[in-house]
Amino acid sequence: MGPIRAIRSLGNSFGLAWWARVETTEPNVTYWFGPFLTRRSLKRNLSLFVQDLSTEGAQSISHNLIRGRRSEPLTT
Repeated sequence: MGPIRAIRSLGNSFGLAWWARVETTEPNVTYWFGPFLTRRSLKRNLSLFVQDLSTEGAQSISHNLIRGRRSEPLTT
């Protein structure tokens, strides 16, 4: 595990990591995108994730930025 990944994991375990909860209606899925150390870093990378979902045919994509701790499963 690299140092950045270890720091992200530690931040997540303390509930300090930034996550995006991304929801789609077709398919009806909730994705969790993260963890990120900063909100700015999450926002910078989120557009690529949303674009990938759109390319795969997902519709009505919405998201919320959340700071906290997440564990598996990251897709429901």
